[in-house]
Amino acid sequence: MHPHRLKLIALTFLAQLTIAIPNLASEQAKPDIVVFLADDLSARDLSIYGGTNIPTPAIHQLASEGLTFNRAFVASPSCAPSRAALLTGLMPARNGAEENHSYPREDILGLPQILRRLGYQTAAFGKVAHNKSASRYGFETIQLKKDIPELRKNIKAFLTRRDDPRPLALFVGVSDPHVPWPSETTIDPDAMTLPPKLLDTPRTRVQRARYLQEVKNLDAYLGELRELTQQHLSKDTIFVFSSDHGAQFPFGKWTLYDEGTHVPLVVVRPGKIEADSRTNAMVSWIDIVPTLIDVVGGELPESLDGRPFSGVLREATPSHRKRIFSTHSGDRKMNVYLSRSIRTERYKLIYNPHPEFAFTTHIDLLLRETSGDYFKQWQKRSKTDANATSLISLHHGRPELEFYDLERDPHEQTNLAGRADVIELQQELLAELKAWMKAQGDELTVFHEPLMLDAPSTWVPRK
Repeated sequence: MHPHRLKLIALTFLAQLTIAIPNLASEQAKPDIVVFLADDLSARDLSIYGGTNIPTPAIHQLASEGLTFNRAFVASPSCAPSRAALLTGLMPARNGAEENHSYPREDILGLPQILRRLGYQTAAFGKVAHNKSASRYGFETIQLKKDIPELRKNIKAFLTRRDDPRPLALFVGVSDPHVPWPSETTIDPDAMTLPPKLLDTPRTRVQRARYLQEVKNLDAYLGELRELTQQHLSKDTIFVFSSDHGAQFPFGKWTLYDEGTHVPLVVVRPGKIEADSRTNAMVSWIDIVPTLIDVVGGELPESLDGRPFSGVLREATPSHRKRIFSTHSGDRKMNVYLSRSIRTERYKLIYNPHPEFAFTTHIDLLLRETSGDYFKQWQKRSKTDANATSLISLHHGRPELEFYDLERDPHEQTNLAGRADVIELQQELLAELKAWMKAQGDELTVFHEPLMLDAPSTWVPRK
């Protein structure tokens, strides 16, 4: 072959190679992503948020390496709507997953689909989405087994065998500390402190000890997962830790009090996010989708409810949201109740459109030995104890409006709604909340026949 012909072939080959190499390098330049989700974990139970009952060394270590958010909130305090909002960047009324056990519309683009378009391999292990809905969001690899021993085995096998050259977006969801809680616990029930809105009974303490045992378990697995991902993923890995909402106790899960909506959020990226840092910036779970897309260099989809908090991660901005909106639309027939809320840095307004409805949950309707049977002691004590009577009354019956000064009353124990000194701000926030609801297309749908507050004889255990 003529030398000039050989030279032309060689130059053509090199040109093709230089076209291919930048694409591969571009893929490899993107950080790996790991998102680790707890299930029903209240932020206040962790030492990084002031919890004193148990040590959580792995979470503490994670926080020492990255940025801890003091004010992170979920869109909705029950599993399916919360996770749908996380994976779509849209609030419940806009993505279609409003009450628990419901799912986003099929035309909604999920975060995994977007990440795949950006060159990522995506995988979901355990309870990332709710039940079997992970495929709806576009994950490539899906393993639904969510107990820690199974996660330990499956994720290790996946990472060990993985030979995909793309960066990895790995989502892991444990079932802890969701009920049922274990019968055995290493926590001393008598030595712990209880949240102030819980009735202090022997059985309440036993069940709190069982719940906290699962918090210890998830903390230990978090440490294991971090070691495993550090072995198998790139040095440039974004690690995100959070929980879908608060614990399954009265005034927590299924409610818009901070015990239900305030969640842990820690983000680590060595060399990119300052170690052992904290922020008071208010962020919502719907902000995680645009933040991850922005951090890896993608274009943000139009019409997301979420906004990227990338500037907070870089410490370029000290604040993010001026308002946090949260919604709750019930949990099948166990909890036929609607609530909407708006939160500023200091105040929260909760709007309960149907105060005539009885607020009930799996706790008080099922009274299971593995979770809520302490409520029997609450009911018994309410016959002779004014505090117990008041707590049960507040559990079942909510006024139309609740207004709290979170600076002076962080546990939301004193409802200021209607008081002269807050009435003007109350009205402003209510108007703002209703305008937001209208913009969202929130029709305040009641999905099932409710139990009525004036008919307690109808509150019977349900299957």
